[in-house]
Amino acid sequence: MTFSLSFNGTEHRRPSRLGRVLEDRLPYLIVAPAILVLLLVGLFPLIYSLIVSFQRITMTDNDTSFAGLLNYAELFRDTRLWASLGHTAIITAIALPLELLIGFLMAQLFIDRMPGRQLFVALLVLPTVISPIVAGATWRLLFDVRFGPIGEILSFFAGEPIRILWTVNPAYVYPAIIICEVWQWSPFMFLLLLAALSNVDQSQLEAAEIDGASYLRVLRAIILPAIAPVIAVACLIRGLDLVRIFDIIWALTEGGPGSMTETISLYTYVQGFSQFETSYTAAISFLVIALLTLITTLVLKRMEIAR
Repeated sequence: MTFSLSFNGTEHRRPSRLGRVLEDRLPYLIVAPAILVLLLVGLFPLIYSLIVSFQRITMTDNDTSFAGLLNYAELFRDTRLWASLGHTAIITAIALPLELLIGFLMAQLFIDRMPGRQLFVALLVLPTVISPIVAGATWRLLFDVRFGPIGEILSFFAGEPIRILWTVNPAYVYPAIIICEVWQWSPFMFLLLLAALSNVDQSQLEAAEIDGASYLRVLRAIILPAIAPVIAVACLIRGLDLVRIFDIIWALTEGGPGSMTETISLYTYVQGFSQFETSYTAAISFLVIALLTLITTLVLKRMEIAR
C-alpha cells in the first residue's frame, strides 16, 4: 500500500513497508549466493574431514563407525609425526629471518631513485611468480653433481674438483632447501618492505640527518618502528606458508635422505596418499590447524599489545 502526497502539483510516492524491507536487505540478498558457494566449498570439506577423523577409514577397511579419540591418541605416540614437525620448525626458523633480512637489504638498496629501477624491481620479483615445484626442480638440476653449474663454479674457485651431493648428503640437504626457499621468497619480502619504506615520514628522516644521527640510530628510532606492522604481517604470512612447505622439498629431496627433510605436509601426504590412512590423515590435518590457529592468535595478540 502506498500513499501519494502532492506539493505544488508534484506527486511523491512513499515506499511501502515491504519495499523498504527489500531495499534494506538487497545487498545481503545479492551476496548471499556467493557466501553460500564459499561455505559449501570451504566449510563442507572441513566438517567432513572432522567427521572422518573420528572414524577408522583406511585403504583396506571402510569402517565408518565412531572410533572416539583413537586417531588423536595415536598422534602423541607417532614419533615420525613429531620429527616432521621438528624439521618444519628448523626450516622455518632459518629461512624466515634470512628472507626478512635479504628482503630488507634489497628494499634499502632500491628505495632511492635510480636509472632502470622499475626494470630491476620487475626482474627481482620473477622468482616469486614461478611455481614452487618448478623452482625446486630447477634447483635440483643446478645442484646436480654431474651436470649442475653450482659444482663447476665451486670447483673453479677452489681450484680442484668438488663433488657435493646436495640432495643426498645429510650435511647439505638443509642448506639446499633453504637456498632454494630463500631465493624464491626473498623478493616477496622485498616488495612488502619496499612499499613500507616508501611510506616512512621523510620529514623525520631529514630532521635526523640534520641533527647528525647515525644510520643505525635512524634505523632503530624511526625506520623500524614505522615499518614494524608491515614486518609483522609479512613474517606471519611467510611463516604460515613455510609451515605448509611441500613443493620445493618434494622436488629436491622427496623428504630424504630417509625422512630427514620430511616436513609435516610431506608426512601428511605420505599417510594419506601412500599409506591411505584416511582417518589418521584427517586427524593430522586438524592437529596442524590447531597449532597454526594457536600461533596466529598469539602473534596477533602480540601485535595488538605492541600498538
